[in-house]
Amino acid sequence: MTQSLSFTGFLRLIGGPCLRGIEALGGTAIFMFDGLAQIFASRKIFPRTIQQLYIIGSKSFFLIMLIGVFCGMVLGLQGYYSLVQFGSVGMLGSAVSLTLIRELGPVLTAIMLTGRAGSSMTAEIGVMRITDQIDALDVMDINSMGYLVSPRLVASLIAFPLLTAVFDVIGIIGGYLTGVLMLGINGGAYFYRIASSVTMTDVAGGFIKAVVFGLLVTTICCRQGYYTNKRRDSVGPEAVGNATTSAVVISCVLILAADYVITSFLL
Repeated sequence: MTQSLSFTGFLRLIGGPCLRGIEALGGTAIFMFDGLAQIFASRKIFPRTIQQLYIIGSKSFFLIMLIGVFCGMVLGLQGYYSLVQFGSVGMLGSAVSLTLIRELGPVLTAIMLTGRAGSSMTAEIGVMRITDQIDALDVMDINSMGYLVSPRLVASLIAFPLLTAVFDVIGIIGGYLTGVLMLGINGGAYFYRIASSVTMTDVAGGFIKAVVFGLLVTTICCRQGYYTNKRRDSVGPEAVGNATTSAVVISCVLILAADYVITSFLL
């Protein structure tokens, strides 16, 4: 009897969080599909998409270049001292390029954009929610999902792959700076190994990850801001801050989880 009661208590203990997790997962999926559907139903979505492309893409360009060049330089340095032990320093170009294109490029780009653009999405939409601006849109018969979320989804689906490509190229240049100019590896061998080892499958896999990450980050960040008023832990401006923190943390965790799942399918 005691064992039965303890087992029931255990089920109650884990049942609540599990049910809330399933509810959040379903709500996020519905939110994402609603935002995607409004892409084709919303009027005058093009100018708002261009505006979001500037905010998400153009304003993040310098940050992505800065992170990319230092990431490539570190990979070149670490790769050189790892490969030199096996007499394979000529493979540095392959190591740097494949690491960037397959993994670090999409993942680090998505994490950087989460911190810079994703947090901004959550805060902006959250402030609009607590100041009743979203309700005002609904009163004026303007679909708030189509006005606020859909342009950000389209912009992210464009900006994330493009910035990932920039990160990859700049990172490869950073590896060249370290490996060739500083450590004396033959420059021709460096680029030859890149050309011979990188395939279109590798590039396509990196772009697939970038698109998925863009969809995840934008959905999570917009949803956290959109439902700021329904948070249980806080209200008002404090709720906006907590929603922004939650959006960044959840997005980063999902980026890494999705990276593992996609990689397991692509390999």
